[in-house]
Amino acid sequence: MTPAFAVISGAQVNEVLRGREKHVLELIEAAYRWHGEGDTVNPPSYFLRFPEDPSSRIIALPASIGGDIGVHGMKWISSFPANVAAGLPRASAVLILNDRETGYPIACLESSIVSAVRTAASAALAADWLSRGRNRPARVGFVGTGLIARYIHTYLTATGWSFDEVGVHDLSADSANGFREYARGAGDGVVQVHDSAESLIRSSDLVVFATVAGTPHVTDPAWFDHNPLVLHVSLRDLSPEVILASTNVVDDVEHCLKANTSPHLAEQLTGNRDFLSGTLHDVMTGAVTPPADRPLVFSPFGLGVLDLAVGKHVYDEVSRAGELAVVPDFFFDLDRYGKR
Repeated sequence: MTPAFAVISGAQVNEVLRGREKHVLELIEAAYRWHGEGDTVNPPSYFLRFPEDPSSRIIALPASIGGDIGVHGMKWISSFPANVAAGLPRASAVLILNDRETGYPIACLESSIVSAVRTAASAALAADWLSRGRNRPARVGFVGTGLIARYIHTYLTATGWSFDEVGVHDLSADSANGFREYARGAGDGVVQVHDSAESLIRSSDLVVFATVAGTPHVTDPAWFDHNPLVLHVSLRDLSPEVILASTNVVDDVEHCLKANTSPHLAEQLTGNRDFLSGTLHDVMTGAVTPPADRPLVFSPFGLGVLDLAVGKHVYDEVSRAGELAVVPDFFFDLDRYGKR
């Protein structure tokens, strides 16, 4: 039988994922393990850029994941920073799921929430694994205070993290103040807005970069002399000098060392990859134990298999609830020789 094709709205996605942070973290950890064991296909992402608007882009992330999930698909996500000034979120996305047996697309999901959730869960998972063997961070600082920062904060606090201090820095004072009020409303105690990234970094044990920076703006390794754990989610904030002065863990080596990310710039500068200690999967399996006497930077490129893991979970839950909005006659003219 021809698979049915369904559309799943952002409201439905949110309904499935809200309050399920611990379960989503388990999904992401399983996806990383399957990826590390070779039970995924995750080719390079494809960037659609615009000469007249170099700050904007649309990215295609094709992928396939096995394990208990078993689905193919692709995320199509746009990043248009100018949207923020117009009152729209910077990013918008859809996720297409393809049936593993027939290849037919079976669903289109609103995916900005899926993308934010998988990014936040990946960051929280890394914070957990990479803080083992170190003093657990008690002071967190967010450089960049948009939707991704909010989701990362939510996933950290929902999976057992608590902080004595929360630092906030953003080029937009309105964004910084908005995040401060959000953090206070979420129950954080001391929440401080910092005028500079340096001030925030020097006063944080856990630093989260969630900006739209296209080139490095943090260039002094001395800011990290206290050896913080750094979740370098936005990938292009740190200069090669900061990368080279740190222990570096990535989600996937080949993916992360592309598109002029900070680790890619470090590779171009040195001509090698010796500054990489390994992947998060290496840490999870015990193959790598990061030292505690250097700054520790996690740079996740963001793998399409993570989107598939979360998206397929949403699809299964909506289907189980009998709430799939199937599009009638989406697939048509299915007879090889035509019906007479």
